[in-house]
Amino acid sequence: MDWREYIHSDSKILVGKPVVKGTRLSVEFLLGLFAVGWTEEQVLDNYPSLTPEALRAVFAFAAECMREQSFFTIPLMAEAG
Repeated sequence: MDWREYIHSDSKILVGKPVVKGTRLSVEFLLGLFAVGWTEEQVLDNYPSLTPEALRAVFAFAAECMREQSFFTIPLMAEAG
């Protein structure tokens, strides 16, 4: 999947955060919905301008970002406790 067909960034929309094209729905916002337990069906029902392909693009974009960047260092179990 080429997420570039669905995700873009424009400094005039949400201060340049990556959004689904044609919407003001940021990748961050949509991932947050899934993080708190929303299902794909709930997201699509509540945001009818989204398509299943656009949601897959959100995940493809996030996966590529994680491959290319090291944003977080997750502590080892011994260090966490």
